[in-house]
Amino acid sequence: MITRTIRTDEEHAAALAEIEGLMDAVPGTAEGDRLDLLVTLVQVYEAKRWPVEAPDPIAAIVFMMEQKGLTRRDLEPAIGGRGRVAEVLNRKRPLTLPMIRRLGPLLELPAEVLVQPYQTEHAA
Repeated sequence: MITRTIRTDEEHAAALAEIEGLMDAVPGTAEGDRLDLLVTLVQVYEAKRWPVEAPDPIAAIVFMMEQKGLTRRDLEPAIGGRGRVAEVLNRKRPLTLPMIRRLGPLLELPAEVLVQPYQTEHAA
């Protein structure tokens, strides 16, 4: 039985096994509280052990365009004309702060994703 933070893969496995046994626990009971505690401990351990990096901003933009059925033309109000959209999506021009401010709400992407550094090609 885990009674402190999870520090090893073995403790992680034991906590997952205990969680599996508690999945039918009723909220508000001792078992339900134990389940909540274990889930929180596992989430903290997994976030430290296997951190998830923020996605590449351009990849995130393209993904959200696909999810929302948007075209490059739909990005023009946020980025600029057709050529500017092409330059940004082809990594020839970086996103600017005003672009990020307009893209966030349009694509439902947090600014934290869009401000991440990413590789661009420098025009000759």
